[in-house]
Amino acid sequence: MSRFITRRLLAMIPIILGVLLITFLLFNVVGGSPAAMALGKNASPQSLEEFDEQRGFNKPVFCGWWTSTRACPESAMKTSIPLTAGTNTPVTMLFPLRPDTVYRMRIGLTAAAGNVSWQASNGVIALSPAEVLDGREFTFRTGPLPVTVPVQLRVEEGARTVTSIRLERRMPHWWDSQWMHFFKALARLDLGTSLATNEKVTDMLRRGILPSLALTVPIFLGGLVLSVGLALVCAYWRNHWQDRVLVIVSVALMSVNYLVWIIFGQFFMAYKMGWFPIWGFESWRYLLLPVTVGIISGLGANLRFYRTVILDEIYKDYVRTAYAKGLSPAAVLLRHVLPNAMIPIVTNMALAIPFLYTGSLLLESFFGIPGLGGMSINAINSSDVDVVRGVVLVGAVLYVVASLLTDICYALVDPRVKLR
Repeated sequence: MSRFITRRLLAMIPIILGVLLITFLLFNVVGGSPAAMALGKNASPQSLEEFDEQRGFNKPVFCGWWTSTRACPESAMKTSIPLTAGTNTPVTMLFPLRPDTVYRMRIGLTAAAGNVSWQASNGVIALSPAEVLDGREFTFRTGPLPVTVPVQLRVEEGARTVTSIRLERRMPHWWDSQWMHFFKALARLDLGTSLATNEKVTDMLRRGILPSLALTVPIFLGGLVLSVGLALVCAYWRNHWQDRVLVIVSVALMSVNYLVWIIFGQFFMAYKMGWFPIWGFESWRYLLLPVTVGIISGLGANLRFYRTVILDEIYKDYVRTAYAKGLSPAAVLLRHVLPNAMIPIVTNMALAIPFLYTGSLLLESFFGIPGLGGMSINAINSSDVDVVRGVVLVGAVLYVVASLLTDICYALVDPRVKLR
């Protein structure tokens, strides 16, 4: 078994790297600007730049020498900038440039010029055309810009119009990128800092995992035992009224929305009858109602699934052989049918493992349980990027780990499966 586990762990390395890459692309590339989502559209360019600097979002995505900066973005230009011969026109910087960084400027210029050269001296960029050709646009790439004096544009002759300006800064090395920053932070087990609480995400996950497990583990185990037990009852009394009643009940439970059970439990069982506390996480009594709601809301689907799995086994040849040997129906179900039906049951159980970690979003939010589910909802509502990414990342990795546990459990519950 040790060799099998070692091989499976080695095989999981590229899968986990793929999960990390997909998570990185979703939060760093596909989702747009994390700073704009977290701070809002009215945030100043300097605060957006500081947010990106702290989290490594102001670097190239994978590699490169140059990256853009918000000090002078193209979007800051509301109108074109006219240039008059012999006059210095300043370029407005939205915040001071860093003195320890090399910058360059890309200038889009409608000029009457075939070959255009530039010179920079004391912050003045002089643009001098070689010949006149109307209606053309050129892009100038300046060299390293001085940051101690304001940058100004100047043409030596004629009139020109600047159509775009893009300021870029040079990275310390080619691999200084968002991906490397993300990967090195994960190697240090650093999932970032919450924007709302200014707390380490790892500390928040560590604090919220116990309340989540206190809620989800009883729901998981209680739902599993109850649904498998009722599925065995359906199989024992198949095609009788007991089976038909349980099927009708399971369909009815599946038809009721999850939120309806929460509202019904809080209003009737907690508020009207006073059987349970409505809100909080002070003792085990506060978990009774959400655990009950969680088991009931998922019982219908689980009962239908496990009933189908067990009935598929009942009509196989080995069951008829067991009956021919004189075994009772209960003995056949427990000693033969149930062990052979454990493969799909174990698969369904393993897929639920990541949900034990992430918690129940609705239950924790409605019942005031300070777990990871409620924390995720709050992070989504406040655009707390690091918290959402941390929860998603750990949950995705747990799915990969669950696949390894599933293979091991196959061999434990079914002697026909060998770990080789």
